[in-house]
Amino acid sequence: MAKQRMLQFVSVTKQMPEKREADQRAHDFQEIYGEFAEAKAEEQAGRCSQCGVPYCHTHCPLHNNIPDWLRLTAEGRLEEAYLLSQETNTFPEICGRICPQDRLCEGNCVIEQSGHGTVTIGAVEKYITDTAWEKGWVKPITPAAERPESVGIIGAGPGGLAAADRLRRAGIQVTVYDRHDRAGGLLTYGIPGFKLEKDIVLRRNAQLEESGVAFVLNCAVGQDITFAEIREKHDAVLIATGVYKSRDLQGPGSGARGIVRAIDYLTVSNRQNFGDSVPEFDSGELNAAGRKVVVIGGGDTAMDCVRTAVRQGAESVKCLYRRDRANMPGSQREVQNAEEEGVIFEWLTAPQGFAGDPVSGVMVQRMRLGAPDATGRQRPEVIEGADYVEEADLVIKALGFEPEDLPALWDEPALEVTRWGTVKADFRSHETALPGVYAVGDIVRGASLVVWAIRDGREAADAILERFDAGQASVAAE
Repeated sequence: MAKQRMLQFVSVTKQMPEKREADQRAHDFQEIYGEFAEAKAEEQAGRCSQCGVPYCHTHCPLHNNIPDWLRLTAEGRLEEAYLLSQETNTFPEICGRICPQDRLCEGNCVIEQSGHGTVTIGAVEKYITDTAWEKGWVKPITPAAERPESVGIIGAGPGGLAAADRLRRAGIQVTVYDRHDRAGGLLTYGIPGFKLEKDIVLRRNAQLEESGVAFVLNCAVGQDITFAEIREKHDAVLIATGVYKSRDLQGPGSGARGIVRAIDYLTVSNRQNFGDSVPEFDSGELNAAGRKVVVIGGGDTAMDCVRTAVRQGAESVKCLYRRDRANMPGSQREVQNAEEEGVIFEWLTAPQGFAGDPVSGVMVQRMRLGAPDATGRQRPEVIEGADYVEEADLVIKALGFEPEDLPALWDEPALEVTRWGTVKADFRSHETALPGVYAVGDIVRGASLVVWAIRDGREAADAILERFDAGQASVAAE
């Protein structure tokens, strides 16, 4: 009788891959979680209940076939599991590392709801694709036939790269333009190595290049090339720039030296870890070593900043957030990791100004949660007379990101934007008001998750292919 591989959640407890101890991992930028061994991956995948209505699938933005590739993993059919995971997700090894599974697939796992502990979906997903790379199952893209149509993609982040992958598989000629010297966007320069080691991103970039995707790097649209020129060169254009304009802080002293933007701080840290020459790091301007660091914000970017500061050798690291732990937008798993590494969270606190220039402290107001606002979240209210000063000589603003003014930067007033500055695009086709111009990811959604950008990029690629096929059919009919 064949061994029952699935529904092992009653007898097998949830286990994550081994996590390095905080005192070891807090001194380097290597990933903190190990890899499942084959037997352990099969065992943990076998905890899946194979439920009739898989909420993990429903709550994944990509609608990954999670129960199916968990079953294939449990049965030792790993190459099939990889091929299935790749059908819906362009970069499963990246999502396995950085998706907030606790809010998406794992947070909605049926056996988690019944008290048995979720299936460790993200760790298995990571294991499947890392094994595929190791075994040589991941190959450069070889289209069945080349097509003459050309697409220009502005932005080499996850949305743009996902679209490039899908278009090349159909034989489309793809050129990706990006302002940085390496492709990957925030995957390369925003997310720290302890969450996503950079060779994981670089090997995907190399795969796309070997597959025929052309990269034009160190190329700022509006400066090095105009938007009109890109439209002229290509049959369709995809805007996937992301959002890089940091939300700012007002108040006394907000312009003092030593108050920096999260995106600048994280980019410099990643460049330094690449071995680049980074004057801002060497001078100490964007280096936390020996300093009292205060990070303002409660999202995943704030968590990246506090944990980076620890690794750079900060004297102390504190995070100020105006709501409580239960209401913070960042991953609870990341908060736990940060606390283990020595970060102190000051909940229900908000800055009202800054002392000194260079900065020597943050003037802090204590808060309490009052009545719900329009979104249903309790609104923070100031507690009068409870102000204090938090010592700091490096303050990092991690308050989220807003879109740049693309119509002005690109001299294209016909590119319609919303009142928030995001590009207006059809929710299904992702086409903008400009014919043949599409937009995906954060530049449409506002600051969001990598997995949503991947979904958008794949959908837009499909819409572009439909446009090209319709054009070919029209020509044939004539």
